[in-house]
Amino acid sequence: MHVTHLSLADFRSYARVEVPLDPGVTAFVGANGQGKTNLVEAVGYLASLGSHRVSSDAPLVRMGAERAVIRAAVTQGERSQLVELELNPGKANRARINRSSQVRPRDVLGIVRTVLFAPEDLALVKGDPGERRRFLDELVTARSPRMAGVRSDYERVLKQRNTLLKSAAMARRHGGRSMDLSTLDVWDQHLGRVGAELLAQRLDLIATMQPLTDKAYADVAPGGGPVTLEYRSSVGAEVSPARTRDELYAQLIAALAEVRKQEIERGVTLVGPHRDDLVLGLRGMPAKGYGSHGESWSYALALRLASYELLSSEGNEPVLVLDDVFAELDARRRERLAELVAPGEQVLVTAAVDDDVPGVLAGTRYAVAAGEVERL
Repeated sequence: MHVTHLSLADFRSYARVEVPLDPGVTAFVGANGQGKTNLVEAVGYLASLGSHRVSSDAPLVRMGAERAVIRAAVTQGERSQLVELELNPGKANRARINRSSQVRPRDVLGIVRTVLFAPEDLALVKGDPGERRRFLDELVTARSPRMAGVRSDYERVLKQRNTLLKSAAMARRHGGRSMDLSTLDVWDQHLGRVGAELLAQRLDLIATMQPLTDKAYADVAPGGGPVTLEYRSSVGAEVSPARTRDELYAQLIAALAEVRKQEIERGVTLVGPHRDDLVLGLRGMPAKGYGSHGESWSYALALRLASYELLSSEGNEPVLVLDDVFAELDARRRERLAELVAPGEQVLVTAAVDDDVPGVLAGTRYAVAAGEVERL
């Protein structure tokens, strides 16, 4: 799968830009702040409905504009599709496929798939659990686009349940009458149902990723492993891919019942996938806090390389995006990573100067300056 044309309107720094793209390696070269990352960010948005740089859509719309449009022509085998997203901060985003009538934005998921390497990836190892949960959930959705709906349902149920708990906590603190919490049982069931599905998908993903990540780490940093991936669940009981969804549902319901008193006191849901973590192990120790800067970078790269191998093995090779990543690496890791990704069907690279792009990644070059994109 590869993108053959990218069109942006009022996206980030671009009033309008048209960029033809070829299979193989394409590098966007330009000084910082000139707009090269904005191009690959747009491709990534089509794949995940989110940015790797910001948490909301508002910064993606050019200053003074009401909306932004991302449009891409995509080829997979003999099939070509045109996918379009209109970003409307504060309102519902819109989507089209092949210029047809409007579809839901999440219906475009799966048309474009990407694996993105960026300086922000260091947070996968050194950052908070939320970074690793996001990594898992985005990869789960890339494997199975229907999971976008499950994730949305979980967030909706969690928000409703937290609202009820917060109201109960405030009433209790202010000496008011106890609230009727009979509906909490209903929200528990909803949370258990969608939470069990999300939990099952995460567990299956981690089991599949374990050998791929260990191999990728050995490729990036020979002799530096082994690495392990361990899912730490807020349920408290042992969870594993061997558990059925019904069993995971029962575990979640039991855990919610156990902490209900504390939840009512604190006004927040204390159990569920939103409280879980992926523990990254390196030579029997947690990578976070024990791994060096170089080892942390190698681990982050290994997670992305393993993601690429997984998605490729499932029949739709993703676009590889390397956003200013080579400048962050020492010479050995830079060359090793370049060798590993060079065979990809489509590789998009951003760099401040040509020298940051390893020679093995020869291909198309674009110069990016002041919002202008010129093919060299």
